[in-house]
Amino acid sequence: MSGIVRKLWCCGAKGFPSADDSAEDQLALPPPEGHVRVCVGKDNVQCRFEMEAHFLNHPLFEDLLRLSEQEHGYAYDGALRIACEIHLFQYLLHLLKTGNPTAHYMQLPDLISTFHSSAAHHKYPPPPPPPPLLNIPPCQYSH
Repeated sequence: MSGIVRKLWCCGAKGFPSADDSAEDQLALPPPEGHVRVCVGKDNVQCRFEMEAHFLNHPLFEDLLRLSEQEHGYAYDGALRIACEIHLFQYLLHLLKTGNPTAHYMQLPDLISTFHSSAAHHKYPPPPPPPPLLNIPPCQYSH
């Protein structure tokens, strides 16, 4: 695991609740083996994702984590945070999960440019609204 991931992970990755558990139980549940939970988004619009941990070692994720460090710093309360557009994050996960070879040659500016210039950003539905009365991030995806 890269140094930046270790630093961010050690600074308060508490995990995420699942929709089926009480708020107290949700914080205690670990992700499945080989997976991590991340909070993705900018400003007040954030979504929770559960993804394969090895994706964090990909250079594009490392670049996103460096940008997140600039926005959130190392010392924050909660889970690992990635400050980028939610749909861009979904697009990157899709490229990695499908084994798309272009993901291995892209730099972060190329990924962002490709995402915005293609129809890829229309492929993913908007995040659902936050559940009422729960103090958790507004949406959750498993990838």
